[in-house]
Amino acid sequence: MAMSEISRCSYHVFLSFRGEDTRKSFTDHLYTALVHLGIQTFRDDEEIERGNNIKDEIEKAILHHSKISIVVFSKNYAASTWCLNELVMILEHKKSSKHIVLPVFYDVDPSQVKNQTGSYAEAFTQHEQNFKSETNMVQRWRNALKEVAAIGGMVLQDRHESQFIQDIVNEVQNKLHLISLYVPPYLVGIDSLMTQINQWLEQDGANKVGIATICGIGGIGKTTIAKVVYNQNIPSFEGYSFLADVRETSQDCNGLVRLQRQLISDILKGKSHKIYNIDNGINKIKEIVCCRRVLLVLDDVDELGKIRKLMGTQIPFHPGSKIIITSRNRCLLNAHFISQMFELEASTSCGGLSKLFEVKELASSESLQLFNWYAFGHNSVPETLMAYAR
Repeated sequence: MAMSEISRCSYHVFLSFRGEDTRKSFTDHLYTALVHLGIQTFRDDEEIERGNNIKDEIEKAILHHSKISIVVFSKNYAASTWCLNELVMILEHKKSSKHIVLPVFYDVDPSQVKNQTGSYAEAFTQHEQNFKSETNMVQRWRNALKEVAAIGGMVLQDRHESQFIQDIVNEVQNKLHLISLYVPPYLVGIDSLMTQINQWLEQDGANKVGIATICGIGGIGKTTIAKVVYNQNIPSFEGYSFLADVRETSQDCNGLVRLQRQLISDILKGKSHKIYNIDNGINKIKEIVCCRRVLLVLDDVDELGKIRKLMGTQIPFHPGSKIIITSRNRCLLNAHFISQMFELEASTSCGGLSKLFEVKELASSESLQLFNWYAFGHNSVPETLMAYAR
């Protein structure tokens, strides 16, 4: 099997804005702040090569080459049919993918965008005159503005622009989780299992709680696979935490409390909370997982009792939450534990909640390929060295 190819976008961010309103002011400052932090950002005046079709290039940037769209709403945004068509495209892409949309209300209120009042009302009065024979298109624009205003974004209000821009940058970093978990550069033989796990995460993801075990012998790659799954899927969850080395850490003095603090801090995006003891930590964890979809990875678990001590029982996970455990024990999870862990209705099947993914040993050809990558930096080894490699 070829080395796993994790899809990468050309840009982290696509900037959508009304050029004559903010191109040389607010949007320019926001663009600079994003780029300085290493956030690859697309804006039409910098990224489109001369001679290329602007509409086609922007469509590619939205649909294929960016992870998040920042839509900057300004007073004259709705006057531009270009901006409105762009917004419709962004929202349609969001519905069919994991694309993230972050509305930024620069010098307008979200209610003005949602209800099309003030300058937005004036703009639509003009649109309805200009497009009398295309009322469906005008209605799509109205619906798009209502939809994006309901997402909940960033509002300038009385803040200084510099602080507002910093807040936007922080939000982008949180949503993209740019500080991803480290994974080895060469991944071989995991494509099939990765596909299975991702399908499980996506299947009925919006309304079903699920728990899975990634099992296998020590050193076979369970943690690496869990890290890749975590990095790829966190944009789809409202909260996420990866607790490494649970078995070893839980044996340390106050180790369980440290794990609880990390879990709470991760899900609350860095906000720290004082945890005085294990019971206090359990209560806090239950408070925060009941109101948001979370992805939780518990790495290297050897005993179910440690999960109980860490999180308690009858945990009110929000619908759509997923828990992944890595363990050497393929029989770690059982129906009794699952019924204790989750708040289940009497009619709910425990078996339908749990899943087992087993990491198999690499085939000899895959082992050789992995060795070649680490020993020689590529998989094309000269015949003179192949004998040594084997």
